[in-house]
Order: sequence, then C-alpha cells, then structure tokens
Amino acid sequence: MASEYLEHKLALLPGLPGCYLMKNINSQIIYVGKAKNLKNRVRSYFKSSHTGKTAQLVSEIVDFETIITSTDKEAFLLEITLIQKHQPYFNIKLKRGTGYPYIKITNERDPQLMLVSDIKKDGAYYFGPYPNVYAAEETIHFLQKVYPLRRCNGYQGRPCLYYHMGQCLGACFKEVPQADYDEQIKKIKSFLNGNVGHAEKELTDRMTAAAADMAYERAADLRDQIRYIEATVEKQKIISNDSTPRDIFNFYLDKGWLSIQIFFIRQARLMKREKRLFPIVSTAEEELASFIVQFYQRKNTVLPREILVPASIDATSIEEILHVPVRTPQRGTKRDLLDMAAKNSRLVLEEKFRLLELDEGKTTGAMKEITDALGIAPGHKIEAFDHSHIQGADLVSAMVVFVDGQPNKKLYRKYKLRTVDHADETASTLEVIRRRYGRLLKEHAQMPDLILMDGGDIQMNAVKEVLADEFDLHIPVAGMVKNDHHKTADLLFGPDDHHVHLDPKSQGFYLVQRIQDEVHRFAITFHRQVHSKNSLSSRLDRIPGVGPKTRNKLLRKFGSTKKIGEASVDDLRELGVSKTVAQTIRLTLQAETAEIKSPRTPTKL
Repeated sequence: MASEYLEHKLALLPGLPGCYLMKNINSQIIYVGKAKNLKNRVRSYFKSSHTGKTAQLVSEIVDFETIITSTDKEAFLLEITLIQKHQPYFNIKLKRGTGYPYIKITNERDPQLMLVSDIKKDGAYYFGPYPNVYAAEETIHFLQKVYPLRRCNGYQGRPCLYYHMGQCLGACFKEVPQADYDEQIKKIKSFLNGNVGHAEKELTDRMTAAAADMAYERAADLRDQIRYIEATVEKQKIISNDSTPRDIFNFYLDKGWLSIQIFFIRQARLMKREKRLFPIVSTAEEELASFIVQFYQRKNTVLPREILVPASIDATSIEEILHVPVRTPQRGTKRDLLDMAAKNSRLVLEEKFRLLELDEGKTTGAMKEITDALGIAPGHKIEAFDHSHIQGADLVSAMVVFVDGQPNKKLYRKYKLRTVDHADETASTLEVIRRRYGRLLKEHAQMPDLILMDGGDIQMNAVKEVLADEFDLHIPVAGMVKNDHHKTADLLFGPDDHHVHLDPKSQGFYLVQRIQDEVHRFAITFHRQVHSKNSLSSRLDRIPGVGPKTRNKLLRKFGSTKKIGEASVDDLRELGVSKTVAQTIRLTLQAETAEIKSPRTPTKL
C-alpha cells in the first residue's frame, strides 16, 4: 500500500503521455519509465500485486516525479535521455560500443582500406561489424592483394614496396586516375556485400594464366586466395536472397526475466549474434523497444538498412526515432529468422534460470543481509576503501565497488595521496574521501548505499566528518573489523561504533569477507606498482649525469634497471648519452643488482 503522501500525489496525476522517475529513501532515481497515460501507469505500481524485480522496485519507492510530454514519441526520447543521464538501478543499461571492428574505405583522393572501431561521419564507406578482429584482418589482407588501392603514405617520388608486390596502385610516385580507384572500390563493395562469385572467377582465370606461363609461385598465391574465399566466406551459409544489411530482434519473457536475441545479417549471411538477459520492471514490449533505441545510440554502432521486430513491438515509434525501416515479416526466410531468434531467446533463458536463481540468492540476498543487520534501507551498491604504504613512503589508497554482491571492476579507483607524506590513517582517509565524494557531487553522479572502511573507528569517524560536515551527505558508513587471526569478524556501525555481528555461515558474512580481501588486494597491488616505479626512477636519478630526460629515455627503451644494466655501452649511447655516462650507468646498476635484497612487504596504514 502506498503512503498517505504518495496517495495524494497519485490522485493528482494527469492522464497524459510523459515520463516518471521513481526515487528511493535517499532521493536517488532508481527507475525511469514512460507511459501514454501517466495516471494509469504510475498508479498500477501501487494498486496491483507484483513479483520479481517489479516487487523489489515498489518496495524501495518512497517518492516519484513526472514529466509531461506532447506525444508518446517525445516520451520515448525523453525516457532514453533520462536513463542515460541517471543510470537508474532498475533500468536496462547498455555498455558503450559494440566491441566489433569495421572495414573502412577512406574518403580521400587516394583512398585506402582500414580496420577501425570508431564510426565517423566522414563520407567513408563502412562494412561490418565483423564477428572478430581476425576475420576482419584476413578480409582486408585478401582485398589488398586482389583489389589494391593505396597502402603507402602517399607521394614519395619512388614506388613503394607494396607497389612492387601488386598491393598498391602507385600513389607513392604517380597520380593514379580516379577511374582506377572507382573501379577497384566498386569491386570491393560488391565483394563485401556478399557477391564473391565474381572475385572467385577472376582469381581462377588469373591462376590458370599464371600456371600456363609457368609462374608457379604466383599461381600458388592465387590458389591460396581462392581457398580463403572458400574457407572464410563461402562456409557462411547464405540465408537471404538480397544483400541488404539488416538486424533482427526477438525476445522471450518468463518469471520477470527478458531474454533478447539479435541477429546481424550482412553480405546475405548471419555474421554474428548477440544475446542479453535482463530482469525487467515494465512490459517486455516496452523494454525491448527501449533497448533497441539505446542499442543504436551507443558509440561505434552503424545503423542497418532494415530492422525486423515481432508484431507486438511499436515499430512506428522506433522507425521515427532511428529513421530506419522497422518491419515485421509475415512469411519467407526473414520470418523464419525472426522465429529462430525467438526460439534461441527461450533456450538461453531456460538454460540460465537455475544459475540465475542461485546467483540471486548469493548476491542480492547477501546484500540484504548486511543492510538488515545494520538497520538501514535496502541498497545495491557498496564502496570500500583501504590504504597501503612502506614505512610511510609511497602512500596510496584504493577503492573497490560491489553491486548486489558482485565486484564491478570498471568502477574501481586508485589514488596516489597528495597531501599526506607519512603514515597517518586519519589524514589519508580524509583526503581520499574528499576526492571521491567531492567528485561525485560535482558530476551529480550516483552515491553508494553503503561505505565500508578496512579499519577501525579512526577511519570511520574521519569518513563521517567529511561526509556530514563538508558535503552534507548522509551515507551509512561501517568498518570491517578483523579478529586476532586476521579474519573478518564484525562490522563497526552507528553513532557509538558498536559491533554488528554477522552469522559466519551466512552469505552476508561471506560478502563482507570478499569485499575486505578484494580491497586489500587491490590496494597492495597498486602500491607495489607505484613503489616499483618510484624505486626505479630514484635509482636512476642518483646516477651522476642522468637527468629527467635521460631517465625517461632509458625507461621507455628498456623498461627495467635489470635490462638497462645488461645493455651494452653502445646501446646506451644510441639514446644520446656520452660514453662516460653510459659506462657509469652500466657499472652502477650492475653493482646494485648484485646487492638487491628481497622486497619488503607493503604495510597497511
């Protein structure tokens, strides 16, 4: 049941299209949705019974706000913008970029073939994406041999090596007629669009002619190129009667989980497939439509000529936003592909269900155990900090992030302490907390639901001081306490820093232990990197005649003092140092290497 406050807000909702933003007890936006009728949609969250992720969402909602739009299309666009801006926990969020390469024919007087990951509006031709880098590289190598363009850096007054190999039209020493480039580009585009028969016939004719002239090496090279077509291209089953680049989306929904399959048809072949699994809050059709629009708004994503979706999807809205035909095939090969995507969606979801349910209990359940034990609102994101140094030198801090019990290493952060020059727990904590949460405030980024410090009450009180007094933030802070055996024991929490006991056999206890071990590992690893680099630099700086420029040259060239010490005097002199300095460097480092002792173990602050 909704609170009295929410009941009043629900009564004032308009029956108009727009977006709604659900908020939790910390005023964080946890879900963004759109509706043709805001009154009906938002009321449904509080007036109906729910299960799964929707039930979890409703249990955390304490407030909401709405934004009215003129049309449903405007609501669709606004929803995507708000999701990308706020990154709400309960919305589907896509990674940036596809991770797949494209083949590019550059738009310039002397064009060339390139392998790229960034798609730019530069007038060039792009083909792909390719299933993997190796396949794309092999295709480029093949085309450079069969249909060469330019492989050199441009005019240099003499033919380049590639020209002599027959892989460059000669822009290196002459002006190549535009018609020659146009003819080659026409053949390349035809090949990349799936018309490989012409290339195979042309190569077969060349091979026959080379064999007749007894140019057997050339004939063997042409034979290998023909085999490339047979092995790499022809083995991909042709599944369409035309070469239109198209993407196919379909889904399967069960128990609140949405399984999505995407088929990428290129060159009349199924070039690759992607699959995604999400727990969802809204309807499957709305979530898939939102997913499709977000999918093509990512960096490095090229729109196809056509998108195929099931009949239940709002194709008109997607088409108006993306400006690409969005259709539902009724029969034939394309209909079969759409059905195949649906069957694959179901198969993937059914295979994963047991693992997903097990994982849910060990991650989300563990997080809830911790928040319940501390008596705080349910949350999803934990940030944990630790410090490291050696006898007060090379002070560093590190932060790890766990979301619903799983480490998110992309959110980890490393800190070289700037204001602390000796082992001081309080000063180190103050600096890193100021830097971390000052930045989040400046960027209007999402705050964590809980902060864990690997230490006692000194670090906890330092964190509370910064958050409350300087930033007016009220994020729960707890300390991870270890027993005499250096194992996780309790959590320190509350205004009186009392011990909160967790059952050693519980998933919550196990999660705290994992977080403590992980932040310690991350801090120690970062410290060793910093210490090693600083130690190497300082050893070089102590050598007479070696200044910052020479030191940097040595580090870039050799990478370690061991390799610098093993280098000959002539090798060192190639970097521009005198013979005397080169001899001094070599003798000094060889003498130090012979006296090296085992490294000291980093110490926590």
